[in-house]
Amino acid sequence: MAYAIARLKKLKRSKIAGSASHTSRERETPNADPNQENIRFIGSNNPEERLEDLVLAKIAEYEQKRKIRTDGVYCVEFLLSASPSYFRPDCPTRAGYYEPQKLDDWLEATHQWLVDEYGERIVRAELHLDETTPHIHAYFVPLDDQGQLRCNHFFDGRQKIHSFQDSYYDTMRLIGLERGIKGSRAQHQDIKDFYSIVESGRDLEVSDLNPEQLKAKAADRDRAMRRFEEIEATAKALSVENELLQKRIQQLEQQNQLWRQQTEQLRDLALEDVAWELGLDHEQDRWRGQNHIININQSKFSDLAPGSLLGGDGAIDLVMHVNECNLRQAISWLSERFGEAGAERAALAQARKQATEIIKREPPPKFTLPVEDKSKWTAVHNYLTQKRGIPENFVEVLHNRGLVYADDQQNTVFVMRNLGSLPQALGAFLLPTRREVGAAAWADLNFGGENNTFKGYEKGSKRRESWFYFHLGGQPTDSPEKVVLCKSPIDAISFAMLEYQVRGDVPSNRTLFLAVDDPKSLPVEQLQHIPTVQVAFAPDESDNAAAWAVAGVLPQARRNKCSSRDWNEELVNFSRQLQQHHSQQRDENRGMEL
Repeated sequence: MAYAIARLKKLKRSKIAGSASHTSRERETPNADPNQENIRFIGSNNPEERLEDLVLAKIAEYEQKRKIRTDGVYCVEFLLSASPSYFRPDCPTRAGYYEPQKLDDWLEATHQWLVDEYGERIVRAELHLDETTPHIHAYFVPLDDQGQLRCNHFFDGRQKIHSFQDSYYDTMRLIGLERGIKGSRAQHQDIKDFYSIVESGRDLEVSDLNPEQLKAKAADRDRAMRRFEEIEATAKALSVENELLQKRIQQLEQQNQLWRQQTEQLRDLALEDVAWELGLDHEQDRWRGQNHIININQSKFSDLAPGSLLGGDGAIDLVMHVNECNLRQAISWLSERFGEAGAERAALAQARKQATEIIKREPPPKFTLPVEDKSKWTAVHNYLTQKRGIPENFVEVLHNRGLVYADDQQNTVFVMRNLGSLPQALGAFLLPTRREVGAAAWADLNFGGENNTFKGYEKGSKRRESWFYFHLGGQPTDSPEKVVLCKSPIDAISFAMLEYQVRGDVPSNRTLFLAVDDPKSLPVEQLQHIPTVQVAFAPDESDNAAAWAVAGVLPQARRNKCSSRDWNEELVNFSRQLQQHHSQQRDENRGMEL
């Protein structure tokens, strides 16, 4: 019986040169035949090239994130061989002789194993034919997948040494070599002691073992046989019980599969998508609205709003927190919002049946518009006309149509409706107008500071199914021939006023002005047949990306760039310039009269 042989030795930096001088025959080797030539099949044959330099160069290819210890292992020497009875089966004791075909098969298999297992981290490998039995010395630099020098990652403990030997045996068995008993109590021989066996040419299975080791091997075999018999008997005894248990498990799995899959898949939904559906507004790396300031970190979230220290893990927890509902209500809400739309939610299709049952028991709440407070309308009206520069007559038109009004917190409520012949209110966008705080906090409220707990969507708003919009031009029964997309209700109104009231460009065809703050909520199906689409987003980097996304699904879309920060700022500036011009004309006319 011929065995595969694989031993290793860890080399600190100070030991590399000594090992190399032996394998390269730079020092006298008494048992080596000088007439036989060794073969270096990995690495250069340049006699000036030092092994230590090769090792250091390989380590230098990767940036070490931590300092290498002074006693660290820089290199691992492999000794790979086989029993003499493999190389010369007819005369195992004939030192220095080997059958060429046996040697070629073994060398090719070993070379391929080194390449497959360790790749470029083998800096040198050499076949020795000048001693009693052919063997290979290979030098491995133990760099892990992150490029860190970590020998213990590969060879720390008996289990990893066994894995190393198992890997070599899995290749060597293809050429007829055996493996020793795994986990043997026989004393392990390191590379130094084992090398003496290779030099002497004694065969592994008998001549390299002393009486105590022979006794240990016999005990190993007996122990292995007893263990095999015990395992076989236990397996037979458990087979019937396992069969019954398997049937029970299958029954339980069938009962729980739909619920488990639904819960896991819903919990794993991207929190950014869920926050968006909840009506939160993404500003300064936070999701804001409904008195929440949500910070999202992969699958976890935390609420940074004053007085709130809550957080959680997964989409279900986020819905329970923002909607203030229980587990079943959260699952019902997520199923209703994510159960059908989008290819990314196709994995939830298997859970639709179970979700339907949950929805029947826990129907999702209907959206309700914020209650109108007519006493606050004057303040909101003044805010829109004086601060935002929107003409009074158009503010009144929107108010009379029920598209804009004031709530009890003096927020401007922009009503969001579905597109269609019978529009219904399915959402609302809230904009604060009350100025009860200082100038700095007021700027925060309007432009995304930490105090902004009002700006955003009313709880329950369906952002994928409803939008703030209005029509101008043409006849009420005409189909729109043009649509203008803006990022917010204020921008949509401001753009329309710039086009049709301030600049006097009265539309002859029906035009739809639509506020859509994210391409994810774009009503592509309703817009794809409208011949003219203008994308009137602000000129910052995120809005540029959003404009490109719109163009990807609406090829007829064209960009209409704003020269100011947004269209409302441009409207205010234009109105101010127009007022100055009119004032100057009045002064000139008054001077002429005098």
